[in-house]
Amino acid sequence: MSFFKRIFSSEKKQTLNEGLARSKRGVLEKLSRAVTGKKDIDADVLEELEEALITSDIGVRTTTEIIRRIEDRTSRDSAASVDKLLPMLREEIGDMLEAHRGDQPTDLTLPQTQGPYVFLIVGVNGVGKTTTIGKLCHQFAQRGLKVTVGAADTFRAAAVDQLKVWADRTGAHFVAQGQDADPAAVAFDAVESAVAKGHDVVLIDTAGRLHNKKHLMDELSKIKRVMQKVATGVPHEVLLVLDGSTGQNAIEQARQFTAATEVSGLILTKLDGTARGGVVIGIAEEFHIPVRFIGVGEQPEDLQVFNAMEFVDSLLPATFGDDTQNAC
Repeated sequence: MSFFKRIFSSEKKQTLNEGLARSKRGVLEKLSRAVTGKKDIDADVLEELEEALITSDIGVRTTTEIIRRIEDRTSRDSAASVDKLLPMLREEIGDMLEAHRGDQPTDLTLPQTQGPYVFLIVGVNGVGKTTTIGKLCHQFAQRGLKVTVGAADTFRAAAVDQLKVWADRTGAHFVAQGQDADPAAVAFDAVESAVAKGHDVVLIDTAGRLHNKKHLMDELSKIKRVMQKVATGVPHEVLLVLDGSTGQNAIEQARQFTAATEVSGLILTKLDGTARGGVVIGIAEEFHIPVRFIGVGEQPEDLQVFNAMEFVDSLLPATFGDDTQNAC
């Protein structure tokens, strides 16, 4: 069965369409140039396609794999017209993203656990980490879940203050010890408090420093170790927040963080207003880590649970000349 077999009409999908509009236009312009004056998918088209994908921030490694897959398909079809190129790309990229999803949920439903479900949120300063935590607080609260937030980014006083604003706004229980406190102690207190209060979710913010991988690894390892004194098996997820608008910078940050700690999922923020949405594909494929959430707007609801089919449908049109945001 084809990867695309449904029509999207939800408000969430419309927001995704609008958030990825610039990325879609940029990709379509580059791909259109690749096939101009061509009838069939030949070596020249594939060379132009490779350049178009790389310059769309998909990355060299991922682009190489996509080209290999397209070459394999066209080798079995001696009359592969350029009209088939976009459907091929949509299917191959969709399959790539789905392959790395694993058992990740496609909504905000959390697995049953003994005690609260604990997220450890990591990422450098400036990527939207604290705001992302606030948006998650809002969405979990909207679903009737009780949330505890731990301000373990004690390196910046502003991070603690900003997180408290979000906690107050969303009704989350806020745990902090102030600037320069031991991050592991804050995480311990947050989990312990959530267990005592019978809360459903714990979100732990962490410092966004990458100047020393060993220091980062030691700090995150200590946070995990200390939290496990309260509840076994926590954190349940380590989510790396990346600024999608930075393109290849985001890939480099992913490389450094995955070398320093075990990352279970990715959050790509600030995809609205940028033409670099293709970076989502490159990061997921290069690091074999599922994308959990993407940010496509300012509102709390605009942090969306990632859906590969919907993402590809919003990023790539079904045909050349189709610059609408309608699904196939």
